[in-house]
Amino acid sequence: MKPQDKSSATQVAAMRLDKWLWAARFYKTRGLATDEIGKGRVSVNAQVAKPSRDLRVGDLVVMRQGQVQRTVRVLGLSNLRGPAPVAQALYAETPDSIAARTQAAEAHRLAAEPALAIEQGRPTKRDRREIERSRGDWQRWSASVDET
Repeated sequence: MKPQDKSSATQVAAMRLDKWLWAARFYKTRGLATDEIGKGRVSVNAQVAKPSRDLRVGDLVVMRQGQVQRTVRVLGLSNLRGPAPVAQALYAETPDSIAARTQAAEAHRLAAEPALAIEQGRPTKRDRREIERSRGDWQRWSASVDET
């Protein structure tokens, strides 16, 4: 048997969508990619996709990652999950998608930190007792028998 060239082994005409999303490093595992496709968060050429859908060069893939929707055009197919620069060569993100992602990142950066809304933090035991006394619902509990 003749050993196969590694570059020829990675060039294919069509491949599964979940495998491509994994190889292009959009998701850490194929299982996560399959779950996202199953939840309807990924479409190919404006059609709802299944994990086993054949993906070809030139297809337009729309996916949601977190709160951001990304649109990419497939430039290449690979059976192997390689380093990030090789994975980034498999797709080209549309200018609208890049602008939306940049805008979402800026909005997230400028948003107020939820923890800053708490002025003094969690009440201490002493603070809690003072709050209960001020409401009037504070009573000292006793286990003595003579209170009947």
